[in-house]
Amino acid sequence: MVSIEDLKKISVLDNLTQPMLENMRALAHLNIFGERHVIFEKGQKADSFYMLLTGKVILEIEASELIMISLEAIKPGYSFGWSALLPGSKCNAYAICVEPCEVMAVPGDRFLELLEKDHTIGYKFMKSAASILKRREERRTGQFLQVMSKHPDLQKLMGL
Repeated sequence: MVSIEDLKKISVLDNLTQPMLENMRALAHLNIFGERHVIFEKGQKADSFYMLLTGKVILEIEASELIMISLEAIKPGYSFGWSALLPGSKCNAYAICVEPCEVMAVPGDRFLELLEKDHTIGYKFMKSAASILKRREERRTGQFLQVMSKHPDLQKLMGL
């Protein structure tokens, strides 16, 4: 069972009040996964939003049959499975436990119903979500530019 204290550990929920967390608690369920457990796969229906309590999850994409690229490592207190908050979406990566994990899951459709029903929760959650997703986008853009700047063909073009 998910506790209010568990929910308070999640960064995207840190600005919600106690009554708001109670509403979230009613939707969330706790999953215990072992090392190398695949939480979701690319292409499957995105039906749950996840919040990591303990352990570590990596998000990976398949570049080819032989190459998997890690996009991000999710640490305790952070969320993943954002696609579940967009109706009809599919997962665009694999989520894999790299060690035993405790993961809270909230059905995306029920979560959206809560956000629609209580606009204050919706606003506070989406404000936090936008901030988190902006930081992730900035980090990934920086990483991409750094890799590109080291590409031999681009270095030649830039006169480096």
